[in-house]
Amino acid sequence: MGMSPEDAARGLFTVLATGDAALAAAVVHQDFVNREAVVSPAACSIPGPAGVLASGAWLRAAFTDLSFPVTDLAHNGDQVWIRLHMRGRHTGPFVRYRDGALDQAIPPTGVEIDSEQVHVLHLRDGKVVRHEAIRDDVTLLAQLGVLPPGPTVQHIHDWHESGRAADAATQIAEAAARAAATAREHTPG
Repeated sequence: MGMSPEDAARGLFTVLATGDAALAAAVVHQDFVNREAVVSPAACSIPGPAGVLASGAWLRAAFTDLSFPVTDLAHNGDQVWIRLHMRGRHTGPFVRYRDGALDQAIPPTGVEIDSEQVHVLHLRDGKVVRHEAIRDDVTLLAQLGVLPPGPTVQHIHDWHESGRAADAATQIAEAAARAAATAREHTPG
């Protein structure tokens, strides 16, 4: 018998925090779909473990010491609800994408972030096959100095004007694609 639904759910967030490709192969179904990947580099939309590894690389590029402490977890059959906090220090550019292109790049602020989230996971064959989230992005953006508009907003504008935002978007998308490629090394068959 495989791991419990709770362990699979916790494992998914361990993969995001660490980039552990072997664990990704163990907890992420080959048909995995991340509904939240629309604001991420294109590689984060790749089905299966590759997309999860890319998502983790994208987040870790922005936040060092990334962790996801769980505050509540419940499951019913093949559905798991997990409430947690996304924590870390904003030491790299936090780049958001729209339709695969740069939407916004928030330059490193050095601040500690702590954002509450609820994730709904669907399992198949004991592995996570679908992900949806309800995140407190307003709090996250406030912690990063974007809301209410403050000095970070001018810094964001300057980054976009200088081309540094585009450079960061390209570098992070490439890192996410490299992370996704590591899934092939851990895919059976």
